[in-house]
Amino acid sequence: MSPSTPARAHRPAHIAMFGIAAHGHVNPSLEVIRELVARGHRVTYAIPPAFADLVAVTGAEPRLWNSTLPTDEDPEAWGTELIDNLEPFLRDAIQALPQLLALYEGDEPDLVIHDSASYPAPVLAHRWGVPAIQLTPHLVAWQGYEEEVAEPMRAQLLGSERGRAYYERFRAWLDEHGMSEVTDPDRLAGEPARALALIPRAMQPHADRVDSTRVTFVGTCQGDRGHQGDWRRPDGLAADAKVLLVSFGSAFTKEPGFYRACIEAFGGLAGWHVVLQIGKYVETSELGTIPENFEVHRWVPQLAVLRQADAFVTHAGMGGSQEGLANGVPMVCVPQAADQFANAGMLQQLGVARHVPKEEVTADVLREAVLGLVNDPRVQEASERLRLEVTGEGGAKRAADLVEAELPGNLRGNAPAGS
Repeated sequence: MSPSTPARAHRPAHIAMFGIAAHGHVNPSLEVIRELVARGHRVTYAIPPAFADLVAVTGAEPRLWNSTLPTDEDPEAWGTELIDNLEPFLRDAIQALPQLLALYEGDEPDLVIHDSASYPAPVLAHRWGVPAIQLTPHLVAWQGYEEEVAEPMRAQLLGSERGRAYYERFRAWLDEHGMSEVTDPDRLAGEPARALALIPRAMQPHADRVDSTRVTFVGTCQGDRGHQGDWRRPDGLAADAKVLLVSFGSAFTKEPGFYRACIEAFGGLAGWHVVLQIGKYVETSELGTIPENFEVHRWVPQLAVLRQADAFVTHAGMGGSQEGLANGVPMVCVPQAADQFANAGMLQQLGVARHVPKEEVTADVLREAVLGLVNDPRVQEASERLRLEVTGEGGAKRAADLVEAELPGNLRGNAPAGS
């Protein structure tokens, strides 16, 4: 550059995040968004209205669009077959794309980041000619996944009329929007060019076979979550008393029988205080007499409780699983759907949890599982080792470093890009 050539002004980037209408997909991204905003970038977040307040707290600007995905209020709408779980995402993507194009007309971003299930996002990035980075809140594909997992699933789908129609519609939609280079619709989400896995590497099957040129594990992105509220040990609780959290998250909470088993298992148990979250579908009156060592809530600030807990009974969703790992809390896993079974198996294999199938749950089984974990020094050692490992993965700050590393050189935040 000659002395007379003015230096290009550095300016914050416009980074657009695209999410879906699901807490398990939105929540893991929020601390990454908060960090990018703190670095001076202008971040917009395209999200359905029910999540607008969560997004706004990070400092990002919500860009609202209407989703057709089933909600937490109607989990049965997801159906029971594999195709039942796939069709809603494609249907939602097709109707969302025109909305998103309108939202960003004349204000196209410099870079797209997106949830793995936001199918319109890579289509938009392609249209705008900007980089795209997937934020993956779950397990990722490994080398050999195609042959070991994907091909058998695809063959099952292609064996049905609905499955064939699904792939034909997906292919036609991609071609319509100039995405012919995506040779297999499944690879749009399953094999992104660049992805940040917002999970601990320890939770990933065959982690040594994951392509590190495409995927970086940044671990759990917790943040302070102060906006969700706080939790403190009750006044008068003995200093050596242990705390147990029982929570099935937000979607799988219609389980009054399970909650009654927990009350039978831990009600009046000396030296234990229990925080029981029951969600929106169960009334406290369905639980019978609440023991004095229990507090029952529809919702709790889970992370705040886990930071003071000694054990965690969970459905083993990825969010709760990694929060348990990141805080060194042993877990009793009672999975109910989707990836929860694999998560429970992985946590048990890591030596920090016990997998209890839902059909085997009794008060005695739950009590024995919790006490066995808490009283086992090997579990405590493994929990602490993994806590340190997860903490060292970098979380939201490392994720933001990696996002910034994909920006053109004249688009800088207030913190330097890292590795």
